[in-house]
Amino acid sequence: MSSNTQAPSASSPSRRGLLRTALAGTAAAGSVLGLGSVFPVSASEASAGALGGALDGARPQTPEEALRRLAAGNRRWAAYRQQHPHESRSVRLQVAREQHPFAIVLGCVDSRVPPELVFDQGLGDLLTVRAAGEVLDEAVLGSIAYGVLELEVPLVLVLAHQSCGAVGAAVHADETGTELPAHIQYLAEQIRPSIDHGQYGEARVAATIDAHARRTRGLLAAEPDLARRIATGRLAVAVARYDLVDQRVRMLRTE
Repeated sequence: MSSNTQAPSASSPSRRGLLRTALAGTAAAGSVLGLGSVFPVSASEASAGALGGALDGARPQTPEEALRRLAAGNRRWAAYRQQHPHESRSVRLQVAREQHPFAIVLGCVDSRVPPELVFDQGLGDLLTVRAAGEVLDEAVLGSIAYGVLELEVPLVLVLAHQSCGAVGAAVHADETGTELPAHIQYLAEQIRPSIDHGQYGEARVAATIDAHARRTRGLLAAEPDLARRIATGRLAVAVARYDLVDQRVRMLRTE
């Protein structure tokens, strides 16, 4: 990415209108997904059997089912009971012919937050798109659009994480006026609108991590092709944060 690359912007008249429309539908999407402070999980998935037993092989077809599958996987991961599913010879042969991922995870490049491990999923389960600080550009948008429009994926999850270095660098540059090296400056410029100037120190970084993830979610939901699918219930765009200390994923409210 070049520092001269034009990032998706909500400043144009058409994009502003789309963003308002998408954000107006956020509450409905959030209620469907049962947003809460802790990653939602059904009663059956919370049982000891669901944590340690075999996975249901059926591909989730709805946003709700996809989110529950991710939630169950994260519970296994956090409890050190991960199953490393879908790695068998038969699965490898199957995915060589075709793929049917059930969720798209837009996450950071941070080596400590690999989505397949964090959600205990296997080959063919997730379409993962990773960019420092979950920053959007045309390549990221195109990758997500491919999953939604061509592969019929019902859920996009923007996954932020604790102690994000990209956000920390953006906050530091904003506070000090420091010019960051080459392409890293581009990342900082895309994160800058989310900086929470009402907080100070580490609290500012933490608040900005959440604010930037929510903003990224809003920009995605404003994309016309995604917005149409959200309106019909075929797609949900959700946002969450992974905490490095306890390995839990927690949903972030968007209203």
